[in-house]
Amino acid sequence: MLIRPENENDIEVIRDINSEAFETNTEANLVDKLRESGIPFISLVAEIDNKLVGHILFTPVKLVGETREIKIAGLAPMAVLPNLQNNGIGSKLVEDGLKQCKDEDFEAVVVLGHPNYYPKFGFIPSVKFDIKSEYDVPDEVFMIKELNANSLKGQSGIIKYHDEFNQV
Repeated sequence: MLIRPENENDIEVIRDINSEAFETNTEANLVDKLRESGIPFISLVAEIDNKLVGHILFTPVKLVGETREIKIAGLAPMAVLPNLQNNGIGSKLVEDGLKQCKDEDFEAVVVLGHPNYYPKFGFIPSVKFDIKSEYDVPDEVFMIKELNANSLKGQSGIIKYHDEFNQV
């Protein structure tokens, strides 16, 4: 399996992967809107035998109320073709994506996701840092991972996503 950055030739297949992996086209539409917006992002694909089988996207988010400016990424969405789920593809996308975020000087990553899946990558409920989501979601599904030790020390506030997240 190869994990690599997306390229222009991948865009339609990425849309198909997100459409197939989720019950609606919401995530596929979100990826399209984020790409069209010009927001900088990290977009990785998983490839097996020259076929794309998974996708993950990270975009910058803002911590409103922080005591100092901090660079945080939001992981959303992550998709793997349904017939290939539970084979480690998603895990490899998350691991490589977190490494890429660290390489690009992000200090933390947030995710709104399954509380039984993301903790294995070091994500913990963000409320433990007095950080909450702008969305009304249960505490255990909005998680954060420090990419640098103590980068969230003394921070608090609300994570705000780009407007595109509210348009889908």
